[in-house]
Amino acid sequence: MRDSDVPVKTNEGRDEIQHRTRKLPTVLRSILLIVDGDRSARHLRDLIASLHGPGDALEQLETMGLIASSAAVAATHLAHSPTPAAPVALPAAVNGAVPADAAERYRTLYTLMSETVREHLGLRGYFLQLKIERCGNSEELAELLPDLSAALGKVRKDDIAAEIEARFATGS
Repeated sequence: MRDSDVPVKTNEGRDEIQHRTRKLPTVLRSILLIVDGDRSARHLRDLIASLHGPGDALEQLETMGLIASSAAVAATHLAHSPTPAAPVALPAAVNGAVPADAAERYRTLYTLMSETVREHLGLRGYFLQLKIERCGNSEELAELLPDLSAALGKVRKDDIAAEIEARFATGS
């Protein structure tokens, strides 16, 4: 995997996070958890080095089919799509509306929480991100909001934490 590639979890990778069927070594599982589709392979390799993980961890996960380059996933999707891919719609909450169905509520809340952890907590939010990854529905994610709020209060001023909490209340 090239440094400029952006790795993403495959369906098998997401399944492994939930079910632990492959019994990955702890360090590889931790690395799989931090693959979020936003960080480049170079950035992830820097994080892996700070976790004292193997230098070829991304390649190991890719060989196992747990991650893939986002460009490869997009190319595969286009190759198997009978019609050109439609533009991806933003979640309704981004436009100020409340998401209509449970799956959309989950995706929206998951995205907001993950971005907040990444932007404001960094590596200090690692264990909270693990909890977010384990959630299977929006209700479970909502139960983590007090934990997120407490973590934000420890690293950010109260007014910033209140502003972020207001984003979750309005869903944007």
